[in-house]
Amino acid sequence: MNNRSLILPLLAPLLLLGLAFGWLLQSNTLNIFDSSAPPAEELTFETVYLDADGIHMKMRAGGSEPMVIAQIQVDSAYWKFTQTPAGPIPRMSSAWVNIPFPWVRDDAIALTVVTNSGTTFEHEIEVATPVRGGLSGSLRAQTLLGAYVGILPVLIGLMFFPLLRRLAGPGMQFVLSITLGMLVFLLIDLIGEAIEAAHESAAAFQGTTMVLIVAGAVFLVLIGIGRRHGTPSGLALATYIALGIGLHNLGEGLAIGAAQATGAAGLGAFLIIGFTLHNVTEGIAIAAPLVRTKPTLLIFAALAILAGAPAIIGIWLGAQAVAPQWTTLAFAVGAGAILQVLFEVAAYIMRQRSDDKGGTDWAIIAGILVGLIVMYVTGLAIKV
Repeated sequence: MNNRSLILPLLAPLLLLGLAFGWLLQSNTLNIFDSSAPPAEELTFETVYLDADGIHMKMRAGGSEPMVIAQIQVDSAYWKFTQTPAGPIPRMSSAWVNIPFPWVRDDAIALTVVTNSGTTFEHEIEVATPVRGGLSGSLRAQTLLGAYVGILPVLIGLMFFPLLRRLAGPGMQFVLSITLGMLVFLLIDLIGEAIEAAHESAAAFQGTTMVLIVAGAVFLVLIGIGRRHGTPSGLALATYIALGIGLHNLGEGLAIGAAQATGAAGLGAFLIIGFTLHNVTEGIAIAAPLVRTKPTLLIFAALAILAGAPAIIGIWLGAQAVAPQWTTLAFAVGAGAILQVLFEVAAYIMRQRSDDKGGTDWAIIAGILVGLIVMYVTGLAIKV
């Protein structure tokens, strides 16, 4: 079959579709949707922080038409404000609004933005606290904190490797199943975090749909890459686990950085303690597939960096008050990666069970339950 024989079957339906759209635009059919009502408006508070100059807000327009901020109320009183860039905010664009308000530490602040159409949007600052050193903070301190939260606990978890190597048969399946339970918990946690961030982003970004599409796409791409040379095991499987956990730790870093950016010192301290304890268990999950290999110290170091270093990047980004849609995207990528790792670990356990002639279902079930419980208990220090 030559290429010319394909041209007509391809062009004919496309031509008909183009004619149909042309007729729709030229006719008066779409007039039935005309309305005298004002266009729908949507305004999202992406970032709000306080400093010595007052209140600073980054807001994104999500309505069908450009939006004009006419007035701003702070605690029911109208205040002057400056906007950068000035003028109407186009759809999907953002603008910084600065209010020279003399706020009082630890007080609650109620903000109301009024557009030129009379529509109001509200936001509450529950506890007024300053951002120390601005949004950028100390890069060196953030790096050290990220290493402490991400890399160090993973290294501690990898130190259980000699103990894991002494296990065999049901004991090894039990440990691998603990990894499986941990991954299930991480997947559930990441999807929840992604959807929560999606609700804070502008509606036009279709956050929940974004989460599902991105997570699914990442899962399929990683499955294709991971299986191009066969089913991964040993070091390859440990690397994928470290990658998935690293993307999860990116989200943890975002949470810590956001706590710093908003001046929530108490929340940040709880997150640091909780994530550090939490990530020790993740190091064990990375070590489990390596028990039948002889990894070097360099390999352990590389795996720890792969799993833990994204926490540093997350803190950097979170401290810059990254918009909710980007946080949603990061969580969705992490969820897709964790799902791929979960799939591969489950397949690996089934292969090990087959090699050991089965009969150890109790070890698999018990391991999954222990993994879920351990992650849940260590996670209690985070959910504050």
